[in-house]
Amino acid sequence: MRILVVEDEKKVASFIQRGLEEEEFTVDVAHDGEEGVTMAGSVSYDLILMDVMLPKKDGLTAIQELREKQIDTPILCLTAKDAVDDIVTGLDVGSDDYLTKPFAFAELVARVKALIRRGAQDRGAELNFADLRLDPVSHRVWRDNTEIDLTSKEYALLEYFLRNANQVLTRTMIAEHVWDYTFDSFTNIIDVYVNYLRKKIDRNYDKKLIHTVRGIGYVLKESN
Repeated sequence: MRILVVEDEKKVASFIQRGLEEEEFTVDVAHDGEEGVTMAGSVSYDLILMDVMLPKKDGLTAIQELREKQIDTPILCLTAKDAVDDIVTGLDVGSDDYLTKPFAFAELVARVKALIRRGAQDRGAELNFADLRLDPVSHRVWRDNTEIDLTSKEYALLEYFLRNANQVLTRTMIAEHVWDYTFDSFTNIIDVYVNYLRKKIDRNYDKKLIHTVRGIGYVLKESN
């Protein structure tokens, strides 16, 4: 498995590189956003660790450029910011997960392995529920034959709902399966993304599919 670490603090980059190499990963390092985009576009990586605050090109801009180039390598954002708006911005531009500095290295390794495992999984056949359809191969979604444009995290959330249709999903379950993350304050982001998804999936349709289970979480089901 090959990982690209994009981190301008050389001591931090070296620490991450040594630790991941001890876990038997092959690790390349870039020290600014421009170099990171160039390397990610020329080498096939299994994961990218992208710091947000980078010289020449900030991490969020770099992530957005990679996604625009159709590079779908899983990206773990490293950030000193932990406000909900900052995290949502990072996820919206195309990162798959985030980790706030300072972090425990064991947690970093767990996140890395989870993202690589998820990215390598064969997701199988098309998913259907009511008039909603999701193609795991092309990452495209339709409702009533109208294609719906979703961000990568909205897509992952919808896929989890579809694979667990008619089952009540707690916020903890969603955090663990969609973000591989568990802590109480993270539920705010889950609520934000469910609202985003509702606007795209349900807003223009009489039949609502995503429902709140008060005090517990959410469920994908057809209205009674």
